[in-house]
Amino acid sequence: QEVKIFRALILGELERGQSQFQALCFVTRLHRNEIIPSESMAKLRQKNPRTVRQAEEVRGLEHLSMDVAVNFSKGAQLSSHLHNVCAEAREAIYTREEDVKFWLEKGVEGSVFEELPREAALPRCRRCGERWRPCVCSYGLSIQWYPCMLKYCRSRDAAGRPASYKCGIRSCQKGYTFDFYVPQKQLCLWDEEA
Repeated sequence: QEVKIFRALILGELERGQSQFQALCFVTRLHRNEIIPSESMAKLRQKNPRTVRQAEEVRGLEHLSMDVAVNFSKGAQLSSHLHNVCAEAREAIYTREEDVKFWLEKGVEGSVFEELPREAALPRCRRCGERWRPCVCSYGLSIQWYPCMLKYCRSRDAAGRPASYKCGIRSCQKGYTFDFYVPQKQLCLWDEEA
């Protein structure tokens, strides 16, 4: 479906009046060749599956402005996984305007999306003094290891000509920073420490 979903569960600080955890979901377009197909992963089983692996390639930090909200009850139009993955984040599912344009062209209904107040008109949460005021929150996450490309090995075919074949999975690491609207700073208290 060309949809990528990030879910973040942020543990609350009870002494600050926060609940046990806060959930966020960020939904973006999955570009072709960004991750290898699951069929290839199934065929290319890694040796020593319990090994803690280090990424072979570190990809740059991506900064994303999430300026549109996703309606949880209609989110299945985007991905059948949205209901399971983002169940705890019903009111905090974000995407980008540029991704929305792509999905609208693919036939997703406009009612799935709701435009949020523009970031330019709002203060950053870390600079906002009042806890009940709307602001722009920032959340960073890093994916330490994911299968990003196939590895090809060289050999010779029966006639002795050079040939290549799939022989493994290349792993990558990538960081993301998401900026998004919150109706009150109280929903973004981790941004104070940044």
